[in-house]
Amino acid sequence: MRRVSSLVVLLAIAVMALPAAASGQTANHEEDAIVVISGDVTVPRGETVDGIYIASGDLRLAGHVDGDVVLFAGDATVSGRIDGDLVTFGGRARLLPRAYVSGDVRYGDERPLVAGSAIVRGEVSEEDWGDSAEFLPFLGAFVLWIGVSASMAILGLLLLLIAPRAADALHARSRERVGPVIAIGIAIGICLPLAAAIALVTLVGIPLAFVIGLALLPIAALAYVTAAYALGRRMVGEPRSRLWAFLAGLAVLRALALIPFLGFLVGLAAVIFGLGLLGAAIGAAREPEPARSPGS
Repeated sequence: MRRVSSLVVLLAIAVMALPAAASGQTANHEEDAIVVISGDVTVPRGETVDGIYIASGDLRLAGHVDGDVVLFAGDATVSGRIDGDLVTFGGRARLLPRAYVSGDVRYGDERPLVAGSAIVRGEVSEEDWGDSAEFLPFLGAFVLWIGVSASMAILGLLLLLIAPRAADALHARSRERVGPVIAIGIAIGICLPLAAAIALVTLVGIPLAFVIGLALLPIAALAYVTAAYALGRRMVGEPRSRLWAFLAGLAVLRALALIPFLGFLVGLAAVIFGLGLLGAAIGAAREPEPARSPGS
């Protein structure tokens, strides 16, 4: 009995671990493989894609897939053609009368419903993934950790290239009184989501709430890399490179992120402290410079 290829499984794991979420997709003419983290996929009749990999969502396939179809959690309704395997880890596959699958139909939960005139050239069988299926969430979480770490590293390096002086100013703020900085961070962390929630109450404020909601994630990422640089500068002092200081601080934060629960608390603390540094730096920049005497 032929097993699902290792490539299919690895691609499916990658789908689970991608940091960005897709809300769904509809194929247009000929496309590369469709990869969706969360959302439904529709391939209408006459359209062709190279493969479909869905972490969470349903599939309606009336067109043509020139490759494998893998669903981790969701139902597949097939009335088109699959030139490859159809794999469902959770959910159920329904093969309608015009469905055609050139490979195998594998399932881990509910047995597929196959119409009498549907064609499956391979086997229809239940797979016992056992221990490997239980290991997938941990592997997915680790790949997600790698993706987030790489994203934070790229963001921090870009900011250092664009505004190195601003990084030094933020580090200087971190060496001042820590209490007010933390208080500012907590205030910003509470006020932004609260402002979005209040704006949702009024019809006029809905666009504002939408904008604030979209801004929360990049602001949190900026605060995180700010805290990483401040921490790294404590470890790698001047005149050593800002780059190495940032990478050192980020390495500590990302290593702690691997520890359950503690990693969440450390990340939250880093975001709050970073928000405080950004808020304090913005406040200081708005303060008027002291007047100079004529002879100075």
